[in-house]
Amino acid sequence: MVLPAEDLEARRASLERELGEPITLDGLTASFRIFQRKRGHRHSTDDLLTAWYALEKAGAPSRALDLGTGIGSVGLIVLSAMPPEGRLTCIEAQAVSHRFLLENVRANEVGDRVDARHGDLRELALAEKFPLVTGSPPYFDVAAGIVPEDSQKAHARFELRGDVRDYARVARAHLESDGLFVFCFPWAQKARALAAARAESFSVVSRRDVVPRVGLTPLFSLFACRLGEHDEVEEPPFVVRHEDGTHTADMHRVRARLGWENR
Repeated sequence: MVLPAEDLEARRASLERELGEPITLDGLTASFRIFQRKRGHRHSTDDLLTAWYALEKAGAPSRALDLGTGIGSVGLIVLSAMPPEGRLTCIEAQAVSHRFLLENVRANEVGDRVDARHGDLRELALAEKFPLVTGSPPYFDVAAGIVPEDSQKAHARFELRGDVRDYARVARAHLESDGLFVFCFPWAQKARALAAARAESFSVVSRRDVVPRVGLTPLFSLFACRLGEHDEVEEPPFVVRHEDGTHTADMHRVRARLGWENR
């Protein structure tokens, strides 16, 4: 499924020469690889756990839509767990991120299974509806801090092209009636995320705070939403690491689901 290692390395070196900056080749799952800018916006625990939570709640759907897909982290993890006929549709506005999205689709040889659109998610109007919609919205209003000079980092972190309410609105328009919308958002802004989802007629059927290490404050929260009125459940926190830095049993289960051996 993935290009041979020597071909991936040759492509990484070619990208590095072309773009004039360091490019890394990293594991996304046990079988999928991604190219990333070393000093750009990179795949994170937020992406990993958003994709895992979507798979936990939706199973392995045959089709999925990923909003603001960036370099493809969430969408490609979801695709990796789909049946062979499964298809991913995704949309990304940033030119540099979309370029890496295409590179990562090609690297994993899934071009026939991915519709990678370049455009503003707020303008998305597809005829198709999906059983699963995912997203990792930017976390911060532009007034909340210093916007990075790097365009890729800026758009990934700050609401320069829409906010969590826009993600919920577009998800509602493209979700099957019994489908699931899964996203992440900062724990400190949980109320804002809940309000955005409910304003678009979603019930947050489950949510889970993510704690980076035992004893620390949660960093972000995961949300699984369905249209209409449903019971809402707050699940126990997901703790990523023990105090000594080793992975918890929860994180070992995530890694196992994505095919990694736990050590």
